[in-house]
Amino acid sequence: MERQDEQGPRGGVTPHITIRDRKAAEAIEFYKKAFGAEEQMRHPTDDGRLMHAHLKINGGSLMLHDDFPEHMGGPSQPAASFVLHLQVPDADAAWKRALDAGAEVRFELADQFWGDRYGQVKDPYGFIWSIGAPVKQGQQQQAQEPAATTA
Repeated sequence: MERQDEQGPRGGVTPHITIRDRKAAEAIEFYKKAFGAEEQMRHPTDDGRLMHAHLKINGGSLMLHDDFPEHMGGPSQPAASFVLHLQVPDADAAWKRALDAGAEVRFELADQFWGDRYGQVKDPYGFIWSIGAPVKQGQQQQAQEPAATTA
């Protein structure tokens, strides 16, 4: 097999997730629609499962594969215990894209006390994604102004 120039991530921490129920190829298409993923490579097996895939999302890498219970001591566990975060220039646009692709709201997108517009969605494969961006200047001023009262 010929080595590709961009075999995988060059550093940092890269999530490598297991997609259950033979849906890794489907998940790749979802991540393209929901988060603008760019597929770097995929290695299918003879039985149609994906042994390995590498995506670029928002400048970072995500690796994934189908479940291989025969090599892992049983079926993989459901997704839990971590959140995949996307820091983006426009949280509202990223949020809409994810929801339009079929993600479900887990934590509503809103301006947060730390200065980001932030929310969380759950993808169809059980993984939690957070989306954040700095609150836009106009939004910050509106949030800080007291509500007008009528007499």
